[in-house]
Amino acid sequence: MKRIISVVLAFAGMQATYAQQKPGNDSLIRQFRYAAKEGLLDCYYPRNTDSAYGGYITTYSYDFKPVGNQDKMIVTQARHTWTTAQAAMFYHDSSYIALSRHGFRFLKDKMWDQQYGGFYSFTDRAGKPKSTMKDAYGNAFAIYALAAYYKASHDPEALQLAREAFNWLEKHSHDAVHKGYFQHLDRQGNPVKRTKDVAPLAETGLKDQNSSIHLLEAFTSLYEVWPSPLLKDRLKEMLVLIRDKIVTDKGYLQLFFTTDWKPVTFRDSSEAVILRSKNLDHVSFGHDVETAYLLEEAARACGMRDDPKTLAIGKKMVDHALQKGWDQQLGGFFDEGYYFKDKPGCTIVKRSKNWWAQAEGLNTLLIMAERYPNDPMQYYGKFLQLWSYVQTYLVDHTYGDWYEEGLDNEPQRKLALKSHIWKGTYHNFRALSNCIKRME
Repeated sequence: MKRIISVVLAFAGMQATYAQQKPGNDSLIRQFRYAAKEGLLDCYYPRNTDSAYGGYITTYSYDFKPVGNQDKMIVTQARHTWTTAQAAMFYHDSSYIALSRHGFRFLKDKMWDQQYGGFYSFTDRAGKPKSTMKDAYGNAFAIYALAAYYKASHDPEALQLAREAFNWLEKHSHDAVHKGYFQHLDRQGNPVKRTKDVAPLAETGLKDQNSSIHLLEAFTSLYEVWPSPLLKDRLKEMLVLIRDKIVTDKGYLQLFFTTDWKPVTFRDSSEAVILRSKNLDHVSFGHDVETAYLLEEAARACGMRDDPKTLAIGKKMVDHALQKGWDQQLGGFFDEGYYFKDKPGCTIVKRSKNWWAQAEGLNTLLIMAERYPNDPMQYYGKFLQLWSYVQTYLVDHTYGDWYEEGLDNEPQRKLALKSHIWKGTYHNFRALSNCIKRME
């Protein structure tokens, strides 16, 4: 606690430009570099290389012992492929290319449906599909990984598969009428419709912000290595859709929609119903700060660099997250909030602070600090406070990596799984490496 308070007091009044604040950055850069390499990458690679079946081992205990059946999900396998490719380029270390190639082979040989196209969502450890269902979200991460691996390795097979995956989404998932992409698809690529047999709180048949922002992310990365006119059109389409339709007037992302983009909301229901339904309808502060970065990155890639509207929406999202979802005492973004109709402001309905939101927060706050150095939101002070929070409550200084949730609100996470199908290295390494490059 004393450590965090000292950071807040030291930097709360800072209004100088980011460049003027650099004298103390040498120590900060060293901290970030250690956190990225020794504190994260060295804990996973090459330890998680599955030499028996291909791809990556997914699930580890708190002290990095493999546990469970090690089923594989497209998202996790793609994220490790992406991280190792990025590490190869960041550190100019070709040994990471071999690790990324290992992931690429599993994606191509096991997770890609050789008959109907598209990537399976889940397989067993050996790569046998456990379900024939597919989704846009998983295919987006596969494209993201393939584009990064191609950029690092120049392996033409990777670019070819990325193009095939994009074309598969274009043929099966893209909604030519209402725009955007259908999330859930059967093996043949037919969108799964929301019938009366679907449980009311299931996501099946809905469009959503999460697949949308990661399709944007994937298309941004792919366009850098494959400047297809159609891909550029879809990139711009997703940028405008997210910015102008999915972001609400208050400055947060609506989570789910009908196929014609009507918001799925329970705001007029009782508080008990809302809390039971909040998996479909809440404010996700982590996604908001992440999306601010992804929108700016996409705008730059497709020739809309410094687009005033995109920048303004991104800032609005970050400011809303800081005003409504930021822990004013310790720092860090809470997981979930909600605007109840009979309560003032935004109520925090989940006070835990997940690892990925804090990682994305570091990256986005540093971008905001550089872009708006004299802003009353004091982004750089918040960035430093968040880094202190991460070091104190999220980083495992004994076994490495970060806990899934901050120990201030969930101390039991200290002995929880360190990694699983939804937790790996992608958010952490992207944030840390981006911050290092920006600070240097």
